[in-house]
Amino acid sequence: MFKPLTLYIALRYTRAKKRTHFISFITLTSILGIALGVTALITVLSVMNGFESELRQRILGMTSHASITSFDNRLQNWQLLAERLDNYPHILGTAPFVEGQVMITADRRVSGSLLRGILPEREHQVSDVVKHIKSGDLAALKPGSYGIILGSELARYLGVWQGDKITVITPQVTTTPAGILPRLKRFTVVGIFEVGMYEYDRNMALVHLKDAAKLLRLGDAVSGLRLKLDDVFIAPQLARDLTLKLGGRYFVTDWTKLHSNFFKAIQMEKRVMFIILLLIVAVAAFNIVSTLVMVVTDKRSDIAILRTQGMTPGAVMTLFIQLGAIIGLVGTLAGAIGGVALALNVETIVPAIERLFGVHFLAADVYYISELPSELHWQDVYQISAMAFALSLLATLYPAWQASKVKPAEELRYE
Repeated sequence: MFKPLTLYIALRYTRAKKRTHFISFITLTSILGIALGVTALITVLSVMNGFESELRQRILGMTSHASITSFDNRLQNWQLLAERLDNYPHILGTAPFVEGQVMITADRRVSGSLLRGILPEREHQVSDVVKHIKSGDLAALKPGSYGIILGSELARYLGVWQGDKITVITPQVTTTPAGILPRLKRFTVVGIFEVGMYEYDRNMALVHLKDAAKLLRLGDAVSGLRLKLDDVFIAPQLARDLTLKLGGRYFVTDWTKLHSNFFKAIQMEKRVMFIILLLIVAVAAFNIVSTLVMVVTDKRSDIAILRTQGMTPGAVMTLFIQLGAIIGLVGTLAGAIGGVALALNVETIVPAIERLFGVHFLAADVYYISELPSELHWQDVYQISAMAFALSLLATLYPAWQASKVKPAEELRYE
């Protein structure tokens, strides 16, 4: 059934004759439609992968891959636990932290904030905050000096800068002869950081671990221990292993639980976008139906002659399936090459277009990610190419079946 003769004839039918220029034009548009659809699908998914990776990097630059706390949020003897975990597989670093919700006031402005106490000398082991310091230095956080580093949006809202004084108010209260008063403490702004995530830039402040523990009345305890792993994707499994190994005194969580809704939303958007763009590829692929129907109509006499010379209906069907497969394969390969090239160079092409037309797609004063990131996954390329080619083959079945039903006697009666 699958003889080289059918492939040879199929290749002949892809070339135009004087009276079949229109059919060849339709064939070309089918190829271009598949190519453009595959290119768009690969490029868009690569850009979405880039956005997801960039956001994950920014989030994990401020939060931990995993954290260990006690059920009363008072972790004692964190040094012993840190030493125990230093040689644990996949753990690159550990650092203690103290966290609590506070209110920060400055010049009649008040804002709720997450106060995080850190050890500056260990913080680089678990986060990238030192890379995002815009003013000041993390080393300026010294115990007893009550220095504080604010997120850029929080500092802008409060109207403060490095060297200014602010007041931190905790929900805990102090009983005095004058009545019950909230605990408050004056801090000096020693730095400003900007991560590029509004959640952190607007709602987080960093102080020294001992200052935070004293303010929140934790004594020598801390809120927990943050962990950095060599592979962020093994965090759920590692959290389960640590829970079993450390026993019931500790509560272990990981970044996938803390930000699960956010990353699930991104995955859902990727799936929806994949389906929408795949429909474009499907429309282009099913243009092959009209192309082959026109070819079958134009070549009915040729089919009849081939049948009289001994070609079976199955071979005729194979001929037109191969013709459609050639169109689909050329379009898919062209689209895959174009999509890979565009995805690998989108970070260069987009700025060039912006300079050429004087526009900016992601304004820096509106979006924190002002450039289009791209991250090509070869698995996406293989999957998209396979589905586009499969749709092309599916589109050939009906026209090929119609061609196999041509009756030689009726077609050659008036020839």
